[in-house]
Amino acid sequence: MKGFGDLRKLMREAQRLQAEIEEKQRELEEMEIEASAGGGAVSAVVNGHGELKRVRISPEAVDPDDVEMLEDLVVSAIQEAQRKARERAKEVMGGLAGGIGFPPA
Repeated sequence: MKGFGDLRKLMREAQRLQAEIEEKQRELEEMEIEASAGGGAVSAVVNGHGELKRVRISPEAVDPDDVEMLEDLVVSAIQEAQRKARERAKEVMGGLAGGIGFPPA
């Protein structure tokens, strides 16, 4: 009955991996990653999943005659924060599956 022991071991390892994934997902949810544009005129904060949490706009960045520039800065800050979040998520989630020893086929 060696096959069942291998299967039980694999199931335990899968459960351990699932718990670790859930913990890493919670970690990413709570994480805050910030990026700015326009020399700090606009900053965006996202969580580790890249979801926007808040945007800060310096009063000096608000020019009623150049709304397009402000819009571009907001987009740029959000995109940079999301890029940083993707990089961080890769780091956090990186080697999770590396420890599973799947039996040979």
